[in-house]
Amino acid sequence: MTDTPEYEVTVVGGGPAGLTVALYTTRLGHDTAMINRGGGRAAMMLDTHNVIGVTEDVSGNEFLQTAREQIQAYGADYHQDFVSDIERREDGRFDVTAGNIEVISEHVVLATGFSDVRPDPPLPRTGRGLHWCLHCDAYMFVDQPVFVMGTGESAAKVAMIMLNFTDDVDLLTRGDEPEWSEETARQLEAHPVDVVEADIESMQKGEDGWLESFTFEDGQTREYRGGFPMYGSDYNTELAESLGVEFNDDGTIAVTDHGETNVDGVYAVGDVTPGHNQIPTAMGEGARCGIQNHYDLRTFPVAVEDLDEYDGEVPADAAPGVSNRLRELARQHNAEAAAPPVDLETDPEPADD
Repeated sequence: MTDTPEYEVTVVGGGPAGLTVALYTTRLGHDTAMINRGGGRAAMMLDTHNVIGVTEDVSGNEFLQTAREQIQAYGADYHQDFVSDIERREDGRFDVTAGNIEVISEHVVLATGFSDVRPDPPLPRTGRGLHWCLHCDAYMFVDQPVFVMGTGESAAKVAMIMLNFTDDVDLLTRGDEPEWSEETARQLEAHPVDVVEADIESMQKGEDGWLESFTFEDGQTREYRGGFPMYGSDYNTELAESLGVEFNDDGTIAVTDHGETNVDGVYAVGDVTPGHNQIPTAMGEGARCGIQNHYDLRTFPVAVEDLDEYDGEVPADAAPGVSNRLRELARQHNAEAAAPPVDLETDPEPADD
C-alpha cells in the first residue's frame, strides 16, 4: 500500500494544449493530475487573439486561470511545480517527481512547450511592440511600420509575408551576416523590404509603453509600431529525452495525430510538437490527445482476451468504470446544471420573520 497519489493521466505543463487534455480526460472519467511550472507563451499575452468566443480584452493569465478553474471543478488535481524526473516503474506505470510532489501515473502527457530565443536588448515589452506570433498579431499592424529581426530563412520569409499587411517593412540584421539562401536573397531583393544592417543603439517608447522607434548605431532613427524577432526556439524536451521519446529533425517531439509518441503511455501536445504555435491549434491537439487517452484507458468494452478476469462475463455491478470521486463530482455537477433557474418574481426569497 502506498500513500503516493495515483492517477490514470498526469499532464506536465499547463498551457492551452495541456489544459485541454486535462479537461477531456477528467470529463471522460479518468483521474487526472496537472503539474505546471507556470509561465509559458500564453501567460505572456496581454490580449487574446484568434480564440473564438474569447474577447481581446482577456489577458493570457486570465484565460489560463479560467481554464485551471474549469479542470479543477471537474475533479482534476492541479499543482504548480517543476517536474524534474519521470521514471518507468516495473509495473509499467510512471513515477513523476516535482519538488515535494510525487505521483504515480498510468499515462504521462508532455505539454512542456518551448521558449522563444530572445535577441539582445534594447527591446520593447512583449505585447507592446515585441510580438512572437505572426498569425496572431499581423492583423494589429495593418498599414503600420513593422520590423522583422533576424538573419535566417524564417526572418526573410516573415518580412516578405508582412507585406500582405503593410507596405512599410524593415528587416533588421543587427550587425550580423545574413544566413538566408541565395534564392531567398534574390526573392528578398525583389520585394519592397528594407534590410537595415546596423545594430540598435537605443529605443523610444510612447506614454502607453508601446514602441515608437529604434535609433541605430549608424545614427538613423526609424519608426515602428512593432515587429517580430525570428531567432528560433528552445524546445523543453529534457523529460522526453529521458523517457526515450523520438524527435523530429527540427527538435520537436514526433507524435501521431492524437499525440502518441513511440513510447507506450507517453503522449505529447502543444508547442513541443510540430505545427502552428496557436492557441486554437493547441486546444485541438489537446482534445484529440485527451480522447486518445480515454480510448487507451477506458474499462469498457472489455477485450475478448481479457474476459477471463471476469470469469467470462462482466457483472452489472462492475460498472460504471469511473472512480468514486469523479462519479460523485459528476453527480453534483449534473444536478446543478439540471436545476431550473430561480425566477425571483415567481419564487421570491422568504421574508424574515
